[in-house]
Amino acid sequence: MRAAANAADVAEGRFVQGVCVKVLPSAAAAERHVAALFAEQLRRKPDSVLGLATGGTPVGVYRALVAAHRAGEADLGRARTFNLDEYAGLAPDHPQSYAAYMRQHLFDHVNLPPERTHLPDGGVADAAVACRLYDALYRHYGPADLQLLGIGLNGHIGFNEPGFAPAPGGTHVVRLDESTRQANARFFGAGETVPEYALTMSAGRIMQARSIVLLATGAAKAAIVARALEGPIGTDCPASLLQLHPDATVVLDREAAGELAPERG
Repeated sequence: MRAAANAADVAEGRFVQGVCVKVLPSAAAAERHVAALFAEQLRRKPDSVLGLATGGTPVGVYRALVAAHRAGEADLGRARTFNLDEYAGLAPDHPQSYAAYMRQHLFDHVNLPPERTHLPDGGVADAAVACRLYDALYRHYGPADLQLLGIGLNGHIGFNEPGFAPAPGGTHVVRLDESTRQANARFFGAGETVPEYALTMSAGRIMQARSIVLLATGAAKAAIVARALEGPIGTDCPASLLQLHPDATVVLDREAAGELAPERG
């Protein structure tokens, strides 16, 4: 994708435990590479269902995707999006909600109709009802053609924390690990508390996506990336489940790839 990539964005690719791993020279190059995958998905299928993530990792991806849209290389007018999660107790207009995050970083800058963007509603009184409604909506329109993931320092995907019990449905309420709340505290202002609970798409529902791309950048993610890709598959590291997916790609910068075993041969 011309607007989102440049000559330096050359990926070193290999397979680790059946997962396609692409290593880019820098975090910015990795972000542009992921944005290019989304732009290509939209060119192949303009009415794609896109699974989206939040947090610090995807910000650069959305910045590059907005740039591609402005260059005429990413048309989101017929797409439909589903986000992985939302904080329980935060209404969509709350500045720290993921609904607000998505408007700030993507939705307000592209031609994606608001009625085709979906997130769990964290502001309703009965979170369990909100989960059921969101899951029904996803079952109707999904699965995602391309799902974006980050990885928590503890290996979570979405807000499926280590040791999670398989949810009987799809979207469900979870209690956030203290490590997750501490990691996300940087997004909240002085005097604000990170919510204790969240609504999240289940790991099983995430794995239903036709294609998955996980982005990780920075040395802080190196150990958990190696655990997810080279360690045993299990709920103690939810991202390790990607080893079971038939079309999963992990995009890394060199720092995040720093603890992967050297390629053999």
